[in-house]
Amino acid sequence: MNHNTPLSPLPLHQLTDVRRRVLTAAQLRAHGVPAAETNEQCRAGGPWQQLLPGVYLLHPGPPTSEERLNAVLLYAARERTAGVPPQPGSGEPHRPVYTEAVITGLAALTLHGFAATPPLTALDTIDVLVPRLRRLRSTGCARIVRTPSMPTAEEVTGLPVAPVPRALADAVAELSDAGAVRRLLTEAVRGGHCEPAAVVRELTQAKLLGRPHVVDAVDSLLAEGRAIAEDRLYTMVREYGLPDPVWNIDLRLPGGPHLGGLDAYWPEHAVAVELDTRAPRQDEDALWSEYARKREHLERLGITVVYITPKKLRESLEQQAAVVRTALMASTDRDPAAYVVVLPR
Repeated sequence: MNHNTPLSPLPLHQLTDVRRRVLTAAQLRAHGVPAAETNEQCRAGGPWQQLLPGVYLLHPGPPTSEERLNAVLLYAARERTAGVPPQPGSGEPHRPVYTEAVITGLAALTLHGFAATPPLTALDTIDVLVPRLRRLRSTGCARIVRTPSMPTAEEVTGLPVAPVPRALADAVAELSDAGAVRRLLTEAVRGGHCEPAAVVRELTQAKLLGRPHVVDAVDSLLAEGRAIAEDRLYTMVREYGLPDPVWNIDLRLPGGPHLGGLDAYWPEHAVAVELDTRAPRQDEDALWSEYARKREHLERLGITVVYITPKKLRESLEQQAAVVRTALMASTDRDPAAYVVVLPR
């Protein structure tokens, strides 16, 4: 028997799908390949190689990036559902089901399309999330990242990948270069991958905000996110034909107290817009109470306040324009608002 001879009734020699060129020992047994034959195929100079414990690459030479990713997932996934081999003669492709294993960190960000991350070929290790109680160790190109709560994976190129905020937190946890951290967080926001609040929430949960270089990057991130949200607010007013407001103002009662700052205000309609850019590092309940008190005070004076989040501006600009337009139109049915002083902020 030579190494070009089929080893089982299933067509292992027809390995056109990357997921079928990387198999576990259990999957090989399901194909009729015993452990002794697997060891023989993986001998020095043989046609196969072992990439990770119990995970084999069914061709010689370096693995591709896709093969490394699949190998890491197969190593980390629970064996009983790590892959479902096709039935003989079914013609169905091999469909792995990576249970309790999710690509994260720099590899995940690269898969999400980040330009600031290294290409997959340049990564010595690939981070993979698993539940905290799983008994696995980091080895070879697989770095195990344990978590008490698995995120809902997003499918990217057919692989389970952590959402951008979680992948960012896991990447930042391994980075000491302040410039690299800043570049990643900035691209996340500028590239429209996620909102600053979601990133800060993950960094907070990962207890990374005690690191000075991370705090500095987060401050820049929040400023960046607010600037982008303000630009989208300007775009909304211009593109959807809303009347021009006065921008970035403070309100005061004549001779009285400061009422608060607003991002946009239509004095003739007594309608205001405020961007809700609360930073998750703060006590959200307390900060929301402050927002609510401010809104209640202004509405007692006859001023309607519309709160808009950066996420809503990014995902539903037309709908937010309709909300503001409705508030402007409804102003004619309200009693006149109290007189207030409008000052530049």
